[in-house]
Amino acid sequence: MVSKPVVYVVDDDDLARRSVCALVQSMGISAVSFASAEEFLNAYEPDAPGCLVTDVRMLGMSGLELQQELIDRAISLPVIVMTAFPRTPMTVEVIQKGAVTVLEKPYVDDDLWDAIRKALALDKDVRQQREEQERVRQRFALLTDREVEVLNLIMEGRSNKQIAAALKVSIRTVENRRSSIFARTQTSSLAELIQLRLSVDRSQHDD
Repeated sequence: MVSKPVVYVVDDDDLARRSVCALVQSMGISAVSFASAEEFLNAYEPDAPGCLVTDVRMLGMSGLELQQELIDRAISLPVIVMTAFPRTPMTVEVIQKGAVTVLEKPYVDDDLWDAIRKALALDKDVRQQREEQERVRQRFALLTDREVEVLNLIMEGRSNKQIAAALKVSIRTVENRRSSIFARTQTSSLAELIQLRLSVDRSQHDD
């Protein structure tokens, strides 16, 4: 699995690709270039870290179509769009779809530099959040079926006494299961437990 970020450059103009790659490499970051969106999609390793710098007008799939294809494939790679023919509707569309920015060709080196740093920082943050969400999911996966029953009733706002009555068990049993839930999920308060459970539910819904 790739651990270091890579800037993927997609442009059917050879000189443009080389220019962007030279700038990226001067930043001490690896760059890989592709002459078409199709070539990039065939070579990209799923979930590899980095960002994408793509031209809009290309033979075959356009940069806008490439951005949409990444969305359709649930690939969260940050996208920087470059174009020699900027139009407001196009800019609005790609930004609404999550692009980091749209740069006009010929671009200013500092602008592209800043955009790439922003994109890589965004990619790092997203990956860290996903890793944390996965760790939380794994904690909740440790719960037994009976503990899940208690947790679900806790999420409904039931008291220990109400939970005991609903499950037809003693209050001591509910207290023991509740204590185990806190231990397995590594939470120390009811508020923290509820927040984590809600975050798990949201992440599963997003998936």
